Amino acid sequence: MCHMSACAILSYFSIVVFKVVPLQMLKSRSQFLKISTLSLVFCGSVVGGNVSLRYLAVSFNQAVGATTPFFTALFAYLMTLKREAWVTYAALIPVVAGVVIASGGEPDFHLFGFIMCISATAARAFKSVLQGILLSSEGEKLNSMNLLLYMSPIAVLALLPVALIMEPNVWDVTIALGRDHRFMWLLLLLNSVMAYSANLLNFLVTKHTSALTLQVLGNAKGAVAVVISILLFRNPVTVIGIGGYTITVLGVIAYGETKRRYR
Repeated sequence: MCHMSACAILSYFSIVVFKVVPLQMLKSRSQFLKISTLSLVFCGSVVGGNVSLRYLAVSFNQAVGATTPFFTALFAYLMTLKREAWVTYAALIPVVAGVVIASGGEPDFHLFGFIMCISATAARAFKSVLQGILLSSEGEKLNSMNLLLYMSPIAVLALLPVALIMEPNVWDVTIALGRDHRFMWLLLLLNSVMAYSANLLNFLVTKHTSALTLQVLGNAKGAVAVVISILLFRNPVTVIGIGGYTITVLGVIAYGETKRRYR
């Protein structure tokens, strides 16, 4: 919720006060509904991802997240009828197969956590396709900063009641942490600004490439997160799990090569 609040405030100052880009007004009720849907799906993906981390190791969570390109390709076809070359779809097979193999060798596998993780992954894919439509459609096109300006307040309103219900003592805990840790507020501010930058770059990459490419690039981040998680948190990993992660990473590399050759 802090991240989305920061996105709303920084977008407002960037557009209205500093006039980095012109302010774009909403053109239709359909456009507003799409932005609202984007906000709610984004909130669902974040909540689902955080819940899954209670039951699954970070390394396995990231490996499941590597299947996002598969869901993105599916939603892109269903929503926009956009097709990729057949070799591009073939390259996604090892991305998904690697996660299936890794899940079979995961020592701390939890079904509910896995379902929440898959749901969050599918929601991220749907969000990427929908934001691509809002950033590029002729009739309802918004630039990245304006889309973030309209999306963020809706996300805050959606997350506020959820936070109050699931974390009723969140304000007391936050204030206590601020008193106990000298740099807590500075770190929270820095984290929120970085979240704004990440979301803005996310939109820019989607606009200038595609939703599918964005998610495949995200898998590179996921591979690094898997390694760091294993080294930092000492998550137990089996040989089968390592094999599955490796297949997934190789699938990501193959996807990048097919996109380069079949533009």
